[in-house]
Amino acid sequence: MKLRVIIHEAEEGGFWAEVPALPGCVTQGETMDEVKANLNEAIEGWLEASEAQAGPMEKGLELELAV
Repeated sequence: MKLRVIIHEAEEGGFWAEVPALPGCVTQGETMDEVKANLNEAIEGWLEASEAQAGPMEKGLELELAV
């Protein structure tokens, strides 16, 4: 899966990032490498929480992704 990510420089130093296709999926880091690593964790957590909230499905899996 490919997702568009926007990384911003934080006013207080470091970086913060958002994933527009996943509302509320944001993270931060002191370095670019750290924010990239944190993005993987944030996306995985967002997807797990979304799946758990959806509950059992009757037929198959339906996803809507912005690419």
